[in-house]
Amino acid sequence: MLTIGEFSRLTHLSIRTLRRYHEAGLLEPAHVDPSSGYRYYDPGQIPTAQVISRLRELDVPLADVRRILLTQDPTVRAHLVGEHLQRLQDQLSRTQAAVASLRRLLRPEPAGVAVELRHAPGWHVAAVRGTVTHEEVLSWYAGAMAELDAVIDAPTGPAGGLYDNALFSEGRGDVLVYLPVAAPVRDLGRVHGTELPPAELAVTVHPGPHDTIDVTYGELGRWVAGHALAVAGPVRETYLVGPRDTPVAEEWRTEIGWPVFKVAGAGPRPV
Repeated sequence: MLTIGEFSRLTHLSIRTLRRYHEAGLLEPAHVDPSSGYRYYDPGQIPTAQVISRLRELDVPLADVRRILLTQDPTVRAHLVGEHLQRLQDQLSRTQAAVASLRRLLRPEPAGVAVELRHAPGWHVAAVRGTVTHEEVLSWYAGAMAELDAVIDAPTGPAGGLYDNALFSEGRGDVLVYLPVAAPVRDLGRVHGTELPPAELAVTVHPGPHDTIDVTYGELGRWVAGHALAVAGPVRETYLVGPRDTPVAEEWRTEIGWPVFKVAGAGPRPV
């Protein structure tokens, strides 16, 4: 038997932490002296203590640690750990995106964006439509594009998407992703043929990873407001070069098209 102090030195877990694990039912001592209350541990408990320590370093909640330890099925255990690791990866991605946006926003002299006004004609597309939350949109997009790629062999242009204003303002909205086609296509599963209506767009191109695309949206919106234009419909994105073309994020190019119309009687304002 090992005293709690000896067990602490062997596992690099403080006595206070070991007591907390005991109280939480995560790591019961092998023996507790009824008269003194001293805790004693078996050397065979060292690996369990180390597993708990690693899980806590990954911020796994105590309740989830208990579930992992009590699960005898290794497949279920791996699934529980994998779920948390995915949450950590998602959190890391959000943190990296926030850091990238802050760095761009805090540049001493923001460069702004190059914007052009363009008439986009209507054209035939094969599309998948859905209503999603802001958190779901990336995974939903990946699934929708996979379905489109499986059905459309020869698109006539790059992929794109229409994003309802409610997706940004309310956190949930309609999304339509599409591939341009030469002629109408028949419906197959979630893929259906439709026609994008013509639109007047204020257009800019976001270069590189999507981590800072929100900043480009903001700069485009500032340009639109400064030129006395109003939003006339869902934002259009065209993926000139994207993850489907190259894994090198620095080479990605996303065209953002903001449907606009001129505000009557207003002239351009300084931006």
